[in-house]
Formats: sequence, C-alpha cells, structure tokens
Amino acid sequence: MNFYRRFRDAVICIALLALPFFVLRANLKDPEKTNFVDRAILAASAPIQLMATQLAQSVSGVLKEYVYLVDVGRENDRLREENVRLREANYRMMNESNENRRLRRMLQLRDELRGSLLSAQVIGKEVSPFFRVMRVVIDRGDRDRVHAGMPVVTPEGLVGQVRRTFGRYADVLLTADKTSAIDVVVQRNGARGMLRGMGSEENYTTQLEELSREDDVKPGDLVVTSGLGQRFPSSILVGRITAVSRPAYGLYQEATVEPAVHFSRLEEVLIMTAGSRAAGILDANSHAEK
Repeated sequence: MNFYRRFRDAVICIALLALPFFVLRANLKDPEKTNFVDRAILAASAPIQLMATQLAQSVSGVLKEYVYLVDVGRENDRLREENVRLREANYRMMNESNENRRLRRMLQLRDELRGSLLSAQVIGKEVSPFFRVMRVVIDRGDRDRVHAGMPVVTPEGLVGQVRRTFGRYADVLLTADKTSAIDVVVQRNGARGMLRGMGSEENYTTQLEELSREDDVKPGDLVVTSGLGQRFPSSILVGRITAVSRPAYGLYQEATVEPAVHFSRLEEVLIMTAGSRAAGILDANSHAEK
C-alpha cells in the first residue's frame, strides 16, 4: 500500500514538473510545426493562462491604486500643511496691513486736528451680555494730565469723552451711553439738536432730540458736533441718521442716529487736551460718500 502511494506521489510530482515544460514548449514552438499534442496542451492551458493573466492584472491594478492613493495622501498632507502656513502668513500680513492703515489714519488725524493731542491705547472693554461694549478703559490718566471731559476721537469720528481718571488710566464715556448728551448739528443744513445715548445693551443707537419740526432731516444725513458749550470742537463727525420720527403734533421731531465709531473695534484713540478743544476740526466730508 505504501509502495503504491509513493509511486502515485512520484508520478504526480513528475507530471507537475513536466507540465510547465510542455506548456512552455508548446507556446514557444512555431505554430506551423505544432502537432496534435502541442495543440491539445495549448487548448487546455489557455483558460488557465487567461485566469492567471486576469488575476495578475487585478493584483497589479490594486497595487497601483494603493501606491497611487498613498502618494495622493502624502501630497494632500503636504498641501494641507502648506495651506496652513500660507493662511498663517496671509493672516499676519493682513493684521500688519490693517495696523499700518490704522496708524496712518491716526497720524493723518493728528495733522487735521489743531492743538495738543495725546494718543492712547485701549486696554480694557466692559461688555454687556449681548457683547455690546459698555465702557472703554485707556492707558492715560492723571499722570498724563488727562482730565474728565476731554474729548476722545478716532479717524472715524467722536468716541466720547473722558469720564474719570485713576492713576495711569481713564474711563471713556461713549456717545451711546445713556448719560451722554452732545449738542450737534445736521451737516447738510445746520439743523441743531441734542444727541443722547440710549444705553441699550443690544446696540449702540443714539437719539437726536429737540429737532425743530420744520427742519429738513432725512436718513443718510451726517451729524457733527456743533461746537457750542466748548465741550467739543465743531465739525467732529458723530454719526449718521438712520430713521426720522415726526409726530402729528408738537414742536419737535426726533431722529435715530447710528454712531460713526465701531466701539467694539477700538484699539487706539486720540485725546483732545485743553489746547485743542477750542480749535479742533475733524472733516466729516470724507464720510459722506460712505
């Protein structure tokens, strides 16, 4: 029994070793010189060769796709890193550009305003639950000869006035504060009124009151300081009228005014000291086109 098993195994081994030889011989032989055995071998091996070729192509395709995806993944990672670096560089350049633009406007404002000016940095903001800036703190105070009542401006217009000082710092009363009251005129026709802050926690709306019912005011009109009372120099831009309310009866009409200054964006301001309060002028004509 063992003899026959060994004989069978030997025959199978010889056949398996000889089969590739005959298949290769038949494939390499000149087609005109093939015999019946060669043609039979070719016919029998053709399906196997086809399956082997398809399998090899499939495996090769999977490997190529895998290698391609690996390369694409690496390229995507490189591009993402490069994109992050470029965005950071662009962000830094934008910040530097905005800062340069802001400082140039501050220098231009110093040239436009006559008298003594003191630059200050905003170092603190008190914010309402609706993210409205309620109070601004600047890095100038008693030691810098800053006193309550001094006007505070930016290139956009009037911020307000110094409310109080403490050491090296000061609080600024914003034009939108409910305790703020400023004598103003409508730039277009000189209509005079009193601008009062509403003190809203949701927005920076101010109200122009004591406007004569006969005055021609309309949305879009610019409102500037009148200069009366000598608290503020004349012609400093305060805001723009957004709505007008004219009751059916009474001597006065009212208007809603949006402040010219974005209080949430304040970073640097100028304090108009005593020498500039009588003669400072901020041209609001450049804001008329906005």
